[in-house]
This record gives sequence, structure tokens and C-alpha cells, in this order.
Amino acid sequence: MARAVVSVVRATPETVLTDVGRAMTLAGFEAAIPKGPPVLLKVNITWHFWYPACNTTPWQLHGVAKALLDAGHLRESLVAAHNRTVVVSARLGERLNKLKGVVDRLGIADVHLYDPGEEWVRFEPKSKLRVLGGMFPEGLRIPKRLIGSSIVHLPTVKTHVFTGMTGAMKNAFGGLLFERRHWTHSVIHETLVDLLAIQKEIHPGLFAVMDGTFAGDGPGPRAMRWHEKDLILAGADQVAIDAIAAKLMGFDPLSLPFIRLAHEAGLGVGDPGEIEVAGEDVSNVNWHFSRGDTLASRGQKLIYWGPLHRFEKILLRTFIVPWSYLASILYHDVFWYPCIGFWRARRALKTKWGRLFRDWR
Repeated sequence: MARAVVSVVRATPETVLTDVGRAMTLAGFEAAIPKGPPVLLKVNITWHFWYPACNTTPWQLHGVAKALLDAGHLRESLVAAHNRTVVVSARLGERLNKLKGVVDRLGIADVHLYDPGEEWVRFEPKSKLRVLGGMFPEGLRIPKRLIGSSIVHLPTVKTHVFTGMTGAMKNAFGGLLFERRHWTHSVIHETLVDLLAIQKEIHPGLFAVMDGTFAGDGPGPRAMRWHEKDLILAGADQVAIDAIAAKLMGFDPLSLPFIRLAHEAGLGVGDPGEIEVAGEDVSNVNWHFSRGDTLASRGQKLIYWGPLHRFEKILLRTFIVPWSYLASILYHDVFWYPCIGFWRARRALKTKWGRLFRDWR
């Protein structure tokens, strides 16, 4: 296996676009992303609202696109790509998070993978899959646009109620799988490993740039406590960048099943001792983040792994499934954000990164 390099660069609001480019250069993006094929910048919109550490930041998207253009990639080859969920509006999210303005200003394409003109095709992977091979009766379908395109994932550094942390590997979950992907939540770790194996088959180039200017702690990926951490991470090895992000947050990367399984399968390097970190010395960094649960995630865990597991197919795979969508919307959008998240976000706007977001044009 090729040596795994993950860059960690300290960023400031005044220099962040250059900082993103430096992180990409230290991590070897020019060798990882060939010129010629389209390059999809896989935006992460976890919530349509702006909330620190929740979504791809405008400086992250802008910095990555700028670095690719400066390196000689054609403007018409760059595509900002969005997925959709039943509880989050990507179109509203790209506006409220000021991402649409970046795309328009740079003159690059903006694609929503679920639009009527986007074709999804049945895909038969060469790799032996752990769980996805027989998950869906109609077979595995993926966006045709992704086949033959390079991809740059744009996650943020944050925790997750189901996977412990979420980063580059989890960012493929929305883009590669269609809307029945919630069927895989009970085997989410194995699913992420399968998705990485598929990505290695279909993408000529694979890279990730992770925003840690804000980082999210607690019951992520939405109902988090935010922290200013002033970092940008980058790497071509999706397992390795997730491992370093997990280590920064205070987790043992190999204790997270999706990282350990991918490492053992040879899909990347999950042991921090085998990863070269370029840029900042973060060998002794530990943010002491913790995972947590919300009322919504506790209910989901009862279905996925608890006493209600025997009813999972009835509750989540039949005509009554909209109850779970409604429960998530009521909890996150109607209760948590207005009562808790909005006020946390207001405080964040007074920080240096919050002011950068507020003033971003």
C-alpha cells in the first residue's frame, strides 16, 4: 500500500483560501487528482440551517476549487455535487450556508444528484461487498455522473451519534446511495467500507479536504457543541484522514469499526502510527471530545440495535416510514434549532470564523 499522508494546517480567516491550498499541496493533491476527468466537489450539507461544524464551509469549497484551478484543472471540469435526504433540503442549505454564491462567483457547475436529469444506474462492483450486495431488492444503483469522475470530499470535523465521528468516508454515504440508504443504518460501519471499495473502482482520483475551523463535539452531526479549532486537514487516503481527525477529537481511530474494518481490508491506513502527518505537529493534541445522543438518536438506536430491531423492516421499510422523517424534523427543526441551536449559532457569529461567515460575499 502507498504511504498515507495527511496534512494538518493551521488556518486564519485572513489567509484561509491559501491555507486550504497549502493543505492540499502538502497532501499531494496534484498526484492524486488527474487532469482531464471531471472533478466532483462533494459538498456536505448535513443541515439546511447554518450551524458551526455542521456543513461544508464557503471558504472550504472556494479554497479547494481555487487550488484546482490554479493547478491547471479546467473550470468546466469542476462540479459542486449535492445529495438529498428526506429531512434536509440541499437547495436551501447551499443558500443559507453561502455555498451557492461561491459556485456562481467561480463559474463552476452546480449539480444536485437527485434532479430529474441525473441518471442513476445499476452497478455491479468487482469487489466483494460486506452488506450492500444484497441490501436492496432492485440492486445497487449509483449516480452515473460519478463513474469516471474524480471526487474531492468536503466534510467537517465532527462527531456522529451512529459512527462516533463522521468525515471523508461517511461523506460518500449520501452521494453514492439513493434515498433508501437508511436501510443500511443498522450495518452502517460495513456500509461505509463497501462504499469506499466502490469509490476506488469508479473514481480515477479520490481526495478529501476536511474543515476544522469549527469542530463539533457531542451528539453530532447536528445537535453539537461547537469549538474553534483553526485547522484544515487534507489527504488522498480517506481512511487516514478520518483516523487523524478521530485522534484529534480524542478517539482511538481503530476503536471505530468503520476505520478498523477499512484498515484491515487494505482500503487505507487507520493506524495513526503508520500515517505521516505533514504541516502542524499534532502528535500530542487531544480535544477530549465525547459522543452523545439526542432523543431522536436514542429512538433510532432502539430500532437499529435495541429491542425494537425485530420491527425495523415494518417501521423503516414500509408505507409507515414517513413517521420517522416527521419525528426527525420535529425534533431537529422545530424543537432543537429554535430552542438551542439558534442561540448557539448566534454566539458563534461573534467569533473570528463566525464573523468571516457573516461577512462572506
